[in-house]
Amino acid sequence: MQKLGLIQTLSQKLSPQQIQFIKLLQVPTVELDARIEEELESNPALEEGREEPEDQIDQTDEYEEKIETPEEEINFEDYLQDDYTGYKMQGDGSNPDEEDREIPIATASTLNDQLITQLGFLGLDERQEKIGEQLIGSIENDGYIRRELEAIINDLAFSMNIETDIDEIEEILRKIQSFDPPGIAARNLQECLLLQLERKMDHTSEVNLAIAIIEDCFADFTKKHYDKILKKLNVEDEEELKAAINLITKLNPKPGGSSGELVKTQYLIPDFLLTNNNGKLELTLNSRNAPELKISRSYSEMMETYDKSNKKDKKLRETATFVKQKLDAAKWFIDAIKQRQHTLLHTMRSIVNFQYDFFLTGDESKLKPMILKDIANEINMDISTVSRVANSKSVQTEFGIYPLKYFFSEGIATDSGDDVSSREVKSYLKEMIDQEDKKKPLSDDKLEKLLNQKGYNIARRTVAKYREQLNIPVARLRKEL
Repeated sequence: MQKLGLIQTLSQKLSPQQIQFIKLLQVPTVELDARIEEELESNPALEEGREEPEDQIDQTDEYEEKIETPEEEINFEDYLQDDYTGYKMQGDGSNPDEEDREIPIATASTLNDQLITQLGFLGLDERQEKIGEQLIGSIENDGYIRRELEAIINDLAFSMNIETDIDEIEEILRKIQSFDPPGIAARNLQECLLLQLERKMDHTSEVNLAIAIIEDCFADFTKKHYDKILKKLNVEDEEELKAAINLITKLNPKPGGSSGELVKTQYLIPDFLLTNNNGKLELTLNSRNAPELKISRSYSEMMETYDKSNKKDKKLRETATFVKQKLDAAKWFIDAIKQRQHTLLHTMRSIVNFQYDFFLTGDESKLKPMILKDIANEINMDISTVSRVANSKSVQTEFGIYPLKYFFSEGIATDSGDDVSSREVKSYLKEMIDQEDKKKPLSDDKLEKLLNQKGYNIARRTVAKYREQLNIPVARLRKEL
C-alpha cells in the first residue's frame, strides 16, 4: 500500500550568473577574444567601448525597476534559466567540437589527401584503385594500418561489391607502402622500421646490419639486450653494432606524424605579466583579459519607451520581454568578465607571495611545496576555483613563461626536518640520470639511495613515480653501447 508523506531536503543550485562566471574563469586568454566576439554577435544589447557614466548606468537600472510587473503580465523568471543565454563555452564539456577548437588554425592537406594523390600516379584500373582507396582509408593518424586485411576484404565485398583475396590486397598494400612518407601503411612498428631501412639508397654494411637487427632480433632490440644481438648476428665489432642502432633510432616510428590531420597551431599568450622593478615584483593582468564592454544605450532607451507606452499591447510586451532578456544577459556577461579579472589577480597575487623567492631569482630550488588548498585558504576561495585558474593560465616572467600548474607541488621531508618541493627532487633526479654512465644506468633502488644520501627522505616507489612523470624510461631501456 502506497503512503504519502512530506520530506524536507536542503539542496544548493548554482545561479545562471555563477555558471556564467565559472565558464568564463576557465577560458584561457588566447580563447577569450573569440568568446567575447561570440557574445557580441549573439547579444545586440552588448557593445564594445568604455562603460557609460555612473548616472547613465543608474538610469538604466531605474528603467528596469519601473517595468517590473506582476508575474501574470510579464514573467521574467523564465529568462533567467541557464539555457536561455546560450553560453556555450570551450571547456565546459557541453560541446566536444568546440572544446577541441584551437586558434589559429593553419590550412594544410591531410595525409589521406597526399596518399590518394600518389595513388593516382600508379595507373591502376578502377577496381584496383577502389581497393587502394579502401586501404588508405584504413590508415590511422600515426600512419599505421591496424585493421586486419581479412576485415578490409569483407568491407570491400559488402560496401562496394568488390571481390578480392589476400594476395591481391597485399600486392596493392606493398605499392602504397612505397609512398611518402617512408614507413607509411605499416601494420606494426617492426614493419614500419623495415620499410624505412629498405628505402635507403645505399645498402651499406651499416644498413644491412640494421635490417638484420629488426628482422631477426627485434625483441632483443626493444629490450636493449645488446649482448644477445652481438651473439646472434656474430658481430665482433661493438662500434659497428652501435652505428647500426644509431641508424635505427633516427627512423620515424610514427610516419603519419602531424600530417594525419590539419596542422593546428596555438600561440601561448600569458594571462599575467610579472616584472621585477629594482627588486620589487609588479603583477599586471594581460590587457586582453580586460576588454572594454558596455550596455547598449539604445536598448536602455527602448525600455524607457515601453515604460511610457500602453503596457497592455501584446506586441509591445513581447518586445519588452526580449529587450529585458538581452539587457540582463549583457549585464551578467560584463559582471562575469569583471569578476574573472578580480579572481585571476587575487589568485595570482597569492601565488606570487607564496613563491616570492623563486620569482625574484628563477632558481627552482627556491620553490616551496604548495598545493591548491594553500592558495584557496589564503584567498578564502574554493579549491575548485583555484584549480580552474591554475589549469589553463600562465604567467610571463623575466625567466620565461610558466603555466601556473608549474608552481604547485607536494612537499618532501628532509633530514633537517624541512619540507622541499617535489619539483626540486625531480630536478635533482633528472640531473643524476643525465650524468649517469649509460653503459650501466642507475636503477630505481640506486637512485633512492643516492637521494637519501642527499637528505631527501624518499621511497623507491616515489622515485619510480617521479621518473615516469619526467618521461624517463627504466634503467634497462636507458642502456647504451
